[in-house]
Amino acid sequence: MVEWIHSDGLVPYEEALAFMEARAGAIARGEAEEAIWLLEHPPLYTAGTSAKPADLVDPDRFPVYEAGRGGQYTYHGPGQRIIYVMLDLNKRGRDVRAFVAALEGWVIAALAEFNIKGEIREGRVGVWVTRPDKAPNLDGSPREDKIAAIGVKLRKWVSFHGISINVEPDLSHFQGIVPCGIREHGVTSLVDLGLPVTMDDLDTALRLKFGQFFA
Repeated sequence: MVEWIHSDGLVPYEEALAFMEARAGAIARGEAEEAIWLLEHPPLYTAGTSAKPADLVDPDRFPVYEAGRGGQYTYHGPGQRIIYVMLDLNKRGRDVRAFVAALEGWVIAALAEFNIKGEIREGRVGVWVTRPDKAPNLDGSPREDKIAAIGVKLRKWVSFHGISINVEPDLSHFQGIVPCGIREHGVTSLVDLGLPVTMDDLDTALRLKFGQFFA
């Protein structure tokens, strides 16, 4: 059984980290069920294990936290659905690549419920959408914006951290960092793409598609 947890309001980052650490430990010991936690954070930046100091453009804009997950700098804030994924890979196959691919597939399938074509790109973590409505890149290729970020950590083969999907965050808040170390592409959201999707709408799609990737 996987427990679905939903938090209203904005959850402080330190509180979320403490909860995930404790829950992942309990799952590893067989003392708790796996869990998916849906929440939002107040505005903040997190640094993954590959974060480069130069990519923190405005260090005084929001609090900055060492996340301990994979990846580089990311932004979290209101209007962004955070999905913390605490699953036991001992029972699901100890394959990190397959696990990350399943997370990507889950996001892409959920976005497809709103007729958004999410895609992955070699060498670029996360889920991307093409933007034919924007001016193309200098080489003539279409612009691409990130709509979802993925960064996970494993301890004793139990995952924590997870996914962030941009529903309606303040996109200007991403300007304080180089998101995930990628300078040549931007970020977008469901509402920025012209879709009046709510958090509840997205949560419904995530629940609907979860079993397709994590039976």
